[in-house]
Amino acid sequence: MDITLLIKQVLNGLSIGSVYAIFALGYTLVFSVLGIINFAHGAIFTLGAYFAYTLHGGSFGFNGLLANAALPIKFPFAIAMILGGILAGLVSVLVERIAFRPLRLKGADSLLTLVSSLGVAVAIVNTIQFLVGAENYSFAADIYGNLPESINFGSVANPIVIRTVQLVIFGVSVVILAVLTYVINFTKLGKALKAVAEDPTTASLLGIDAEFIIMFTFFVSGFLAGIAGTLVGSSFSIAGPYFGITFGLKGLAVIVLGGLGSIPGAVLGGVLIGLAEAFVPADFSAYKDAVAFALLFVMLLVRPQGLLSRKATTKV
Repeated sequence: MDITLLIKQVLNGLSIGSVYAIFALGYTLVFSVLGIINFAHGAIFTLGAYFAYTLHGGSFGFNGLLANAALPIKFPFAIAMILGGILAGLVSVLVERIAFRPLRLKGADSLLTLVSSLGVAVAIVNTIQFLVGAENYSFAADIYGNLPESINFGSVANPIVIRTVQLVIFGVSVVILAVLTYVINFTKLGKALKAVAEDPTTASLLGIDAEFIIMFTFFVSGFLAGIAGTLVGSSFSIAGPYFGITFGLKGLAVIVLGGLGSIPGAVLGGVLIGLAEAFVPADFSAYKDAVAFALLFVMLLVRPQGLLSRKATTKV
């Protein structure tokens, strides 16, 4: 393989892999604290993209209750993305209050919680379709202002052309990962989250508000999903209300590959799957989505606990 093509594919893989990582971190945080998988995470991913599209001045099509509707104001893309992430986080907290908390207080089986979150996901997706239809929506071409559409990191003779949107995606993802790592490892809130993840009962006895930490975890999870959805939507398009389903399934593959409950594992798993997809030959690009699940299958056979699984603690 030509060295310029190799570098280009690595950069492409890091770009999409970083999005997989921040999306999968939402799964990981909730699993770390409650020991369950939030199947509504993919729907929140979709919702965040729609929020950002709307706040950035996007208008809807001819179908749905909000046909031809648009906000009277248009926020810059960066602000729209952040606000969209915040709104997605608030919806995620609402999901926790409706679908998770009542069952948790009753000590229900975790399987019932999975079914409950799946029901919420279906409700969110169908609500989106009812409101705005099933059309594809694309962000405006000038969302990054005067930045060029692509940047050449090579020479005229050996060009290494990378789309600007991919560089922005990678940069935003790295910043988010860095901030999240700092919050979890070096702040009181992060230490409280770790304590609740370890043992919520003991954490409560030590004065930690476990319910607040759970809501905070769901907010951060939803925020990450909303940001990831917006980044993907800006790179490709918002491919209808169901476009978060594929990413939701890939997110599951990422956290299993990296190790359930492991934050570094989610990052590593996302990057590995992104790189693997980037190197799929063009003739087989239609099967690119199968890469994540092929890696998942191999991992389950070889190392079911994942690459960087958390050490299990024995409670006596």
